[in-house]
Amino acid sequence: MGETPTAPALEASRCAHCSTVAFPATTVCSRCAGPAMSPFTLSASGTVWAYTVQRFAPKSPPYVLPPEGFSPFAVGYVELPEGIRVEGVLDCHDFAELDDGAPVTLVATAPVPRFATDAYLKETR
Repeated sequence: MGETPTAPALEASRCAHCSTVAFPATTVCSRCAGPAMSPFTLSASGTVWAYTVQRFAPKSPPYVLPPEGFSPFAVGYVELPEGIRVEGVLDCHDFAELDDGAPVTLVATAPVPRFATDAYLKETR
């Protein structure tokens, strides 16, 4: 997963034989078993495919409780225009914003992909 100072990007691979896109990037195609995979940057925008809300602190370690304490957060799958779904953290003000295929934008790639709703981005940028 790559990230530039101006725009985060998810690095995938695409098969030269059947055009299958894989994330994370791989060296062999999962559809045709072809070895001709080339680097491919995924779209930064997609729609929420499914999500859930983490309402209790994950086990420590490896989770480290932030100094301000635990706050519930959303995790889910974002469907990208390339036809694949990426799991990540979903930033929003209200979890209801994530219903009905909400549009989201990639905001970070490390340590895991992180997407945000348009309403969240407008208020935090």
